[in-house]
Amino acid sequence: MRLDLLLVRLRFIKSRSGAQKWIEQGHFRRNGIRVTKPGQLVAAQDVLTLPMREHVAVIEIIALPERRGPAIEAQACYRELDDGRAIAIAESDHAPREAEEKGSSPQ
Repeated sequence: MRLDLLLVRLRFIKSRSGAQKWIEQGHFRRNGIRVTKPGQLVAAQDVLTLPMREHVAVIEIIALPERRGPAIEAQACYRELDDGRAIAIAESDHAPREAEEKGSSPQ
């Protein structure tokens, strides 16, 4: 199944054209490899990294949905591999500065 169609059927975005624009921005990963083509094929057991507004979602595809159904039906087709917290880089915004002030270099 195409990635853009999958995102619509899993209810991550409302329209296929919106999904295509979102994918073309280049922030998606399929099994750790960057994806910029909306027609990229996705299968069960693939792991997708999705840029959300406040965090990055990492999901494993369990099954390919046959239609865009209710949310509960869509959620049954994938499982989240992260806990949905904010991006670690954004949370540790001040950590490198504190390390620099103490004279140690970040590694």
